Amino acid sequence: MSALKISLLIFALSGCGNKPAVTTTTQSPDQNVIVAKDISGLEVAYFASGCFWCVEAIFESLIGVEEVISGYCGGSAEDANYEMVSSGRTKHAETVAVYYNPVLIKYETLLKVFFDSHDPTTLNRQGPDAGYQYRSAIFYQNEDEKNKARAYIDQLTAEKVFKSAITTTLEPLRPFILEQYHQDYERNNPHNPM
Repeated sequence: MSALKISLLIFALSGCGNKPAVTTTTQSPDQNVIVAKDISGLEVAYFASGCFWCVEAIFESLIGVEEVISGYCGGSAEDANYEMVSSGRTKHAETVAVYYNPVLIKYETLLKVFFDSHDPTTLNRQGPDAGYQYRSAIFYQNEDEKNKARAYIDQLTAEKVFKSAITTTLEPLRPFILEQYHQDYERNNPHNPM
């Protein structure tokens, strides 16, 4: 079980098209069985829009999304732990890595779900969660993702979908650091409101 306490550091290579070959290890609902899932053949996208375990549950419900991993992005690996990040003393955002099959679901659909599932107009806040760590952000891996995200934000703005300006940031992907404790948290704790 000590492997569960080791943070997995995933570096995305911006612009080169390489995806990390990773096998995730998550706890099953009974908390005693470790399940390994090969995600090496999938595409991955990174989104931050508040509490990561809530965001994880939303993306996991989509057909074509094979795995969603909660973690941190936007800061350094040295201070990427729940206590530091949740205190607001780091540059991280609570982030999810969404592993998806592009034959079944497109990046543009993930963008739509991202913007439909939170309020992208509240700066550094989602519901009761406030602070830079709860900002709305898209961590792009390459210019294609950045351009698609920018185009969708421009479309939403032109169509006046939201009453206020969108505050979602587009940030180049920095190391994504797994947060072990909150993997599948909502599924494993359905009666816990926080």
